[in-house]
Amino acid sequence: MTHPDRRNSTAGAQFARFLVVGLLNTAFGQGVFALLVLAGLHHLVALLLATIAGVLFNFQTLGRLVFRDPDRRRLGRFIAGYAVIYAVNSIALDVLIRGGLEAIPAQLILTLPVALLSFAINRLLVFEASS
Repeated sequence: MTHPDRRNSTAGAQFARFLVVGLLNTAFGQGVFALLVLAGLHHLVALLLATIAGVLFNFQTLGRLVFRDPDRRRLGRFIAGYAVIYAVNSIALDVLIRGGLEAIPAQLILTLPVALLSFAINRLLVFEASS
């Protein structure tokens, strides 16, 4: 059994790596989203396509660099986690847009809360065995 102090230290190190890797993943995802919105796609379609485009890339970067676990058998749970993340993100994005924000700034506002949700889901449900 892992000592509680060691587990907290591991979580802190993972979260620090998550933030660094997350910058790359976020730049990719936000870039795809912005390009699709600017190309005229509805914001929810753009978000779905950007999420799909990022899933495999993010699985590799998060699995290998953050959680040190590239096991491809976790891909199903990763995709399920991203389905939840997409659902929460799309509802929040719609709320902000209905409140008067444009799609791209609204999605930028959601970056941190969605990143925190992503870390929690990936640490607790996808890569928990490697922590």
